Amino acid sequence: MNVYYMPGHLIRRLNQMSTQVFSHHVQVAGYDLTPVQFAAMDAVRANPGLDQAGIAALIAYDRATIGGVIDRLEQKGLVTRSISKRDRRAREVALSDMGHKVYQDVLPTIVRVQGEILEGLTDDEQKQFLRLAEKALRSASNSYSKT
Repeated sequence: MNVYYMPGHLIRRLNQMSTQVFSHHVQVAGYDLTPVQFAAMDAVRANPGLDQAGIAALIAYDRATIGGVIDRLEQKGLVTRSISKRDRRAREVALSDMGHKVYQDVLPTIVRVQGEILEGLTDDEQKQFLRLAEKALRSASNSYSKT
């Protein structure tokens, strides 16, 4: 089997292309956000009082690296951190006022470009791809978590 047609290689390349499309359109819209930073902002917006470990779990990102993601969002003025009332060792993350504004401003751009990532597929094929990708991810996650 040729490496260029192996699932891992194709998924890696699709991820690279997806990140490139995301970054291009977000930059053209005037924002400096990575896909992971946006995912973290989305998790924080949807789950008030979330700490960094919770963000990492929700967006399937490693706990060791999420601190840097949150640091950069904080440096940009998009999030704030405060000591958790439930666990003084944890820091809760919240969107700042500017973070809420940036999230609302950039969201339509991000939603609009999702189709561009799979633009070579028909609408039905895109739906099928998403169903299959979710199924494969769920299966791999279940298998991986058992090891």
